[in-house]
Formats: sequence, structure tokens, C-alpha cells
Amino acid sequence: MVESGLEIEIKKEKKNKYAFACSFIASFISILMGYGDNCLFFLYWCHELRHVIHPGRPQGVGHANPSSCRHPQRLRPHQVVDRRANLPSNRPPYDTIVVGAVIFFVGSVLMGLGLNFAMLLSGRCVAGIGVGYALMIAPVYSAEISSTSSRGLLSSLPEICISFGILSGYLANFVFGKLPLVYGWRAMLGVAAIPSIALAASVVMMPESPRWLVMQGRIKDARDILLRVSNSEEEAERRLGEIKVTVGIDKACSGDVVEVESKHHGEGVWREILHPTPAVRRVLIAAVGIHVFQHATGIEAVVLYSPRIFKKAGLVTKDQLFLATIAVGTFKMAFILLAVMLVDRVGRRKLFLGSLTGMMASLVGLGTVLTVVERAEERVVWAEVLCVVFVLSFVSSFSCGLGPVTWVYASEIFPLRLRAQGASLGVAINRLMNSAMSMSFISLYKAISIGGAFFLFASIGVFAWAFYYTCCPETKGRALEEEMAEVFSRPGEKKPEKKIPRSIHSVTNSI
Repeated sequence: MVESGLEIEIKKEKKNKYAFACSFIASFISILMGYGDNCLFFLYWCHELRHVIHPGRPQGVGHANPSSCRHPQRLRPHQVVDRRANLPSNRPPYDTIVVGAVIFFVGSVLMGLGLNFAMLLSGRCVAGIGVGYALMIAPVYSAEISSTSSRGLLSSLPEICISFGILSGYLANFVFGKLPLVYGWRAMLGVAAIPSIALAASVVMMPESPRWLVMQGRIKDARDILLRVSNSEEEAERRLGEIKVTVGIDKACSGDVVEVESKHHGEGVWREILHPTPAVRRVLIAAVGIHVFQHATGIEAVVLYSPRIFKKAGLVTKDQLFLATIAVGTFKMAFILLAVMLVDRVGRRKLFLGSLTGMMASLVGLGTVLTVVERAEERVVWAEVLCVVFVLSFVSSFSCGLGPVTWVYASEIFPLRLRAQGASLGVAINRLMNSAMSMSFISLYKAISIGGAFFLFASIGVFAWAFYYTCCPETKGRALEEEMAEVFSRPGEKKPEKKIPRSIHSVTNSI
């Protein structure tokens, strides 16, 4: 009996590791996104690059913000992804990740070659499209294969990977920056093509989402995968039963393959999103709001422009700037790891509110010391030190909640029939906000001073705190299917009727 119990525990551990490995592969594209967003040090190298890749270019070109190309191009692929995720096909939705990896590879090669300025920016846009294809799938896929007890951890992996990519970008700037300029920036960008090949190759090890398989009537395949990613056979059967009920299949149906005439192809989904029920309206408000406030509270200003902030504070040497920005990436990574260990224990809501509280305090402090530095006629050492401290505390607070938990929350609150389109809409808004904040920060701080910009972000944080408190109920420990719908429902509200397929029958395999 002891040996049997030990065997069960070993199997549990293996299954959890398998689910983690699959989620990590799905999230790997986020490493490339974080690396690409920071490795070029584009905002600070462009002034020198124009002499290397485009001699004679006017002065203004040196400040062409790559954000204008890199982020909006991630929007269109989401509209393609949400359709592919619902269409019946012999090819599973995770082939989208392969497409994204291939496109990113092409973009990295174009950037690495960089024969002229137009080619460099074109490669950046192509790489952004590749990221867009894969970025929507990762949090949804992770949420759908994970157990309730580990969903927060696995759904946080995209943000962990983004932070690891950002840190890798900082380190790449430091290492490749020591090479001659004509080779350094090319090597820095071209090297990103190598992991994209590994990503495309490793996707073959990923299983399909069991929920997608049930929607296609492939019950046996879904059961086999659930047995591998669940903690026990009982949990696998329970999850399968919940998915069957949600799709409209009799929970007692035991056929290996079920023919479902009316599958969830996306018919009426956008109509339901545009004309939602009260519960769905609350889900949409929560999903849109968390993506907007994740960026509106200033994370791009701090992470992408941290060298410029530190320079304003008085850190002027190249080594000082590199070490300070590497510290930002290190703190961001460390505190995200702390958050993913807490998200399934403490809950989403507490991490949201605690994170915002720390961010607002850091923003007020950062705005204060930068205002002091701007108005001082001499060097203020204590303000320089506090500037670094407040930047690190802001990044740490963001990484403890708003960073990873946004992806967890957005991936789990939509009902199955709306999940692909809802997640697609959320990621599109997220990338749009990312782009808007990246492109507007310099103009903002020139208009109201750099200290004033951070006071503005702090005031937005107050509205964000009120929003999370009133519009984002706790989802920890809730099943993705029936229980999640109850979270956003009010007492006495009529629940939407399930659309039962007109014809369901088992198809037996001949032996």
C-alpha cells in the first residue's frame, strides 16, 4: 500500500511537470517579445545608427520611435487567431504558435541584416506580427490545460517570459554593446532568430487543449490529455464532465467520438459581445479595464525609458545606466516569481490591490525626487539614490500583481463560447495601450515635466484601485466552466440558456 501511494505521488508530480512544460512552450514567444522590445536599445542607439545604416539621413530620423511599428502590428493577427481557435479543423490551434515563430524568425533575420533603415524597421514590424500570432494563444492555452489549483501559476508564465526577455535584452545591450557598432546591433537582433527555431520545433510536444477537442467531439482524445495534465484520474473525469456540459454534450455520454452538429464555430459570438447579457457585460468591463490600467499606470515609462529617467536624475556614465537598467530587469523578474507563488494562495484580487498601492506610493516618490532634481541648481545625490530606489520599488510592486495577474485573470473569466474572441479582444487592447504609452511618454514629460508625468500616473492609479475593488471579484479556486459564470452574476439574474446540439450520437470505432 505504501508503494502504491508513492507511485501515485510520483505520477502527480510528473503530470504537473508535463502541464508546466506545455504552458512554458506556449509562453516562450513572450521571451522573444520582451527581448526584442529592449535588446536594441533603439531609443538611445538610433542617433548613432543613422550614420551606420543610412548615411545622410536627416536628424529627425535618429529619433524614429520603433514602437510605432512594433506594437500596432500585433493587433491584426489576433483577429485571425480568434477565428482559427474556433474553426473545426484537423489542424489544432497551437499551429498558430508555429506560424508566429516562423514569422518572427523572418523578422529577426531582416533586422540582423539591416542593410538600410527601412529594412531594419520592416523587420521589426514583421517580428511584431509573429509575436501577435502567438501571444493570444499562450494564456488561454495555459488556463485550459491547468488544474484549478495551478491555473494562476501556469497562466502567469507569459508575463514571466516577458520579464525574462526584458532582462535578457538589458544583458544583451551590455554584452553586444562592447562590439564595434556595425556588428554589435546586428548580432543583438539577429540572435533572436535562434530561439524562434527551437520554439517551432518544440511545439510538436504540446497536446491539444482538451476543451477544443471536446468542441470537436473527440472525447477520448480529450480524456487522454486530461489524464496527463490533471493531478488525479478523478479530477480528470470531473473536468471532462464540466466541459461536456458546457459544450452541450450529455455528461453521461461515454463514446470515444461524438458527432456534434452544432459546434461552437463562433456563430453569434461577436453579437453576444456587442449585445451582452449583464454577466457578460461585467466580464467585458473587467477584461478591458485590467488591460487598460496595466499600462495606463506607467510601466512602459519606467521600464522602456529607465535609462532616460536615470539620466535625468544624474546618472550619466554608460556603465551607471547599464547597471541601473539591469537592476530594473532583475527586480522585475524576481518579484514576478514571487507573485506566481502567491497567486493561487493569496488570490487575484488581493494581489491587484496590494500591487497598485505600492505602485502609487512609488510613483509619488519618483515624481517628487525628479521634480527636486529638475529644479536644483547643483547635483543632489540623495535624490539620485531615491530615484533608483523608487524605480525599483515601482517595478517590484507592478511585478507582484498587475504584471502577471492581469494575464491570469483575463484568461479565466470568459465563458468557453466567448473565450477565444474575448482573449483576442483583450490582447489587442493590451498591445494598443502598450504602443500608446510607449510613444507618448516623451511628449508627455516634455509638456508637463518628467515629475509631473509620474504624478499623473499616480492619479490614474487611484482610479485603477477603485476599478479593481469594485469590478474585479475573486476567481481563485473557481472552475473555468460553471463556477466562473456565477462569479459575475448577480442574485436573481436569469442565466443564459445552453444551446444544445440538435443531434448528438456516438460513433464507435470498428476493431
